[in-house]
Amino acid sequence: MTDPATPSSQQPPLVRIEGPWTHRDVAANGARFHIAELGEGPLVLLLHGFPQFWWAWRHQLVDLADAGFRAVAMDLRGVGGSDRTPRGYDPANLALDITGVVRSLGEPDAALVGHGLGGYLAWTAAVMRPKLVRRLAVSSMPHPRRWRSAMLSDVRQTAAGRHVWGFQRPWLPERQLVADEGALVGELIRDWSGPRIDAFPDPVLEAYRRAMCIPSTAHCSIEPYRWLVRSLARPDGFQFNRRMKRPVRVPTLHLHGSLDPVMRTRSAAGSGQYVEAPYRWRLFDGVGHFPHEEDPTGFSQELIGWLKDPEPDR
Repeated sequence: MTDPATPSSQQPPLVRIEGPWTHRDVAANGARFHIAELGEGPLVLLLHGFPQFWWAWRHQLVDLADAGFRAVAMDLRGVGGSDRTPRGYDPANLALDITGVVRSLGEPDAALVGHGLGGYLAWTAAVMRPKLVRRLAVSSMPHPRRWRSAMLSDVRQTAAGRHVWGFQRPWLPERQLVADEGALVGELIRDWSGPRIDAFPDPVLEAYRRAMCIPSTAHCSIEPYRWLVRSLARPDGFQFNRRMKRPVRVPTLHLHGSLDPVMRTRSAAGSGQYVEAPYRWRLFDGVGHFPHEEDPTGFSQELIGWLKDPEPDR
């Protein structure tokens, strides 16, 4: 494995961590995106959340490839090895990044697997470009309409998502994220995870901290959350919310940690009402906001079993 403490000025060695996977860049939706890929078979596209990058899926890349899938983990716009553009961080455009990567990979469709913000964008892509989404798996994130409702009407969820409200301040959140070599990133991941202390050893947290300190990454990571809140009272936000009324019509697996302090189980569990297709809910006991890293074996088994199930509504 490449040393995660590589200086941030050497961006490719920092984010292109060595492993059985291969790294390359693909063009989509007017930008360049870094991907790590492994295996052959039906495409499974993995979408990371905040405050991470593609490496969050290192366990699933191997497990999916061993199970006969083409596993690809991409860095979202503005993060990791992908382009840091001055604009384009609204969910509709970010979802087009994802479906554009599917097309650039030469595949007719993909199973999308998203965590946190990546899950929000996976929900969005399944509504906007349903022909390019074969199946949908979302972890630690409700449907966008459910998220909006919970953040505005559930006092406990509003408090749990206080970091989102804090991101609305100019400049200060970026400075806090990169201060002391990204120390806050490590604190957030530890605070948001469950009691399993071996899930995030220091070298893993160091990798996430260093990646956040790459110039402009903190700003680009926060911009989607600024849009989510500031658009609540704007025409573009109303338009997006109406657009998301269209139901998800692909088989959907919804995974959630029972101890998630960021997204309450009650908030996430109401998302099935927006799915007009087989919908499966799976709650991981004793796990926090990062099920794919806190319980990688259980997560991969659940995901692969569902991907291979010809009757996912059982």
